[in-house]
Amino acid sequence: MSGKKKRDREYKCTNRLQESKRPLYGLAFNLTDARYKNVFASVGINRVTVYKCLPQGEVTVLQAYVDEDKDENFYTVCWSCDDFGCPMLAVSGSHGVIRIIDCSQFRLQKSFTGHGGSVNELRVQPQKPELLLSASKDESVRLWNIKTGVCVLILAGSAAHRNEVLSVDFHPSDMKKILSCGMDSSIKIWSLKDFWRYVEMSFTWDGLRTDFPTKYVQFPLLSAFDVHNNYVDCARWLGDLVLSKSVDNEIVLWKPPKVLGNGHSDGSVDVLQKYAVPECDIWFMKFSMDFHCTTLTIGNREGKIFVFEPQNSPLAITKLGTPQCKSPVRQTATSFDGSTILCCCEDGSIWRWDLSTASSKDE
Repeated sequence: MSGKKKRDREYKCTNRLQESKRPLYGLAFNLTDARYKNVFASVGINRVTVYKCLPQGEVTVLQAYVDEDKDENFYTVCWSCDDFGCPMLAVSGSHGVIRIIDCSQFRLQKSFTGHGGSVNELRVQPQKPELLLSASKDESVRLWNIKTGVCVLILAGSAAHRNEVLSVDFHPSDMKKILSCGMDSSIKIWSLKDFWRYVEMSFTWDGLRTDFPTKYVQFPLLSAFDVHNNYVDCARWLGDLVLSKSVDNEIVLWKPPKVLGNGHSDGSVDVLQKYAVPECDIWFMKFSMDFHCTTLTIGNREGKIFVFEPQNSPLAITKLGTPQCKSPVRQTATSFDGSTILCCCEDGSIWRWDLSTASSKDE
């Protein structure tokens, strides 16, 4: 990692959308299918909206789905696709029900139940988009197969999280490794290796969902308690390294210690860099990266967005803001190549920022 700051990139605020006056918690570009890389979805209250980014900062609404449960409050959204390549959305929130939406007809296709509390985050496996992770208030992580609708694994128990799980992520190259983090201040790395035959079985299961032999995974490979001292509300892999964030006005990049077996490691984590994010001291503020993880974006409680190149420098390459955006940024979404940055805010607004023409030519 280099400590040298690269030349600032210039982004311009090109659009503002006002969905409602209620908070928007989730926002995601479709990075699963390059054909739809300019399409993104937002969630708030019981509504899912799909947009497309057009040239010159224009944004158009493609679809909208309103859940029949008027008391639902969606917190998270992620993209998947079916066997024919048609885009699908997974959404969930306060009631803990995971909705799978068919975007070709924009209708509810399936609902998954089982969590005993709200679902705080959903993530799809990049290489096998049928596999879906959910992080819940009930202190568990669940692995689902969207295709067959079965719950494959439940990561919970004596050595698992002891409070709400707030974030999960699949390893980018090792399908059998995931991480999770939560209100117990821990980040856990899990191996699915010993249970992979159940994952394989889930793809061809043709019986009742409830008859599937769902397995409990109680012991993670590693539990890291020494990275943060408070809620850990967002964590992502950066290769074999981990980026994680708490309420301490920073994102931390660290290297997990080597696991020796039985959950024991050869030492504490190795903190490599810290990315300062001023006024980011409230929880449920989630960062995002582009497809190649070269651009990282995170908002703060004053409506500002900080842009980093996590593989190069701990210094922000630029800070984005406008006097009209003063509400806490709950989540950002970074486009496939990092040229467009979106954020959704507590006041129900979505803001679009685009890399200036001059900057893009210099890249």
